Amino acid sequence: MALTHYACTHCGSWILWFDTRKPLYCKNCMDVRNALPDEDFTYIHIDAAKEKYTTQWQEILPGLWDFSTSPQLGLGSHGWLIIREGGNIAFEAAPHYSQAALERISELGGISILAASHPHGYGALWELQEAFSPQLIIHKNDLEHTKAFKVNHPIDDFEQLDEQHVMVRMGGHYDGQTALFDAEKKILFAGDALKIDFDENGEARALSCHKGYHYHIPLTPDELRHYQKVFSMYEFDHVCTPFEFGRNVSQKKALALVNHLLQTEPHTNPVPLKTLLS
Repeated sequence: MALTHYACTHCGSWILWFDTRKPLYCKNCMDVRNALPDEDFTYIHIDAAKEKYTTQWQEILPGLWDFSTSPQLGLGSHGWLIIREGGNIAFEAAPHYSQAALERISELGGISILAASHPHGYGALWELQEAFSPQLIIHKNDLEHTKAFKVNHPIDDFEQLDEQHVMVRMGGHYDGQTALFDAEKKILFAGDALKIDFDENGEARALSCHKGYHYHIPLTPDELRHYQKVFSMYEFDHVCTPFEFGRNVSQKKALALVNHLLQTEPHTNPVPLKTLLS
């Protein structure tokens, strides 16, 4: 039977399914790390999504572009495009890319490497794969979540992309959750290893981390110690999650959060930066 793509309107993840009937359920929403819909699963076919959603983009820092979908689809993930000699890197994905967005990415040099931290950042990876045929990198431990696209470069816990870019497994939130470090821009694309609370001016005011956000499941001490190890390895000034740009969320602040949780007790509550840096 013919297959097509449906998006879960609750979380925004895409499901490859039979063209003649809608999916039975969304695997991401059924997972303990996400919440169930209030009433029932609803899906949108790719053809309907093209009519309903548009894509916005902006240059956040020189050589770093942010792509998002409007109106918000599901959790509202963002896709990051890193302009790089030798081929651009796209990390995470927006829930949908309009034709205009795909043309803009092409104007910026296309995509050579496509990757994501974990399932909450997958968005419409499959649309980018179909448009640009990049090397698609996912950690081997998260392959069970990749039915909507085709992984042609599974990795272990460490992958050096070039002199300035490296991927390293964070684990914790998902076993295969993998961060990308950009040494040139001093940015850690940290997946959901950090959750950022912002004030009314858009400045980071508090940090938290979790294994399961919606059900308030904390990380274990060993998982926190692994975060501590990874954060210690890379000197970063900013953080990108699948949902936000954390300007000035630095290595010092990330380590302060982990140290605080190890010295007190692991929890998922936001910890004010004033507390962490006092």
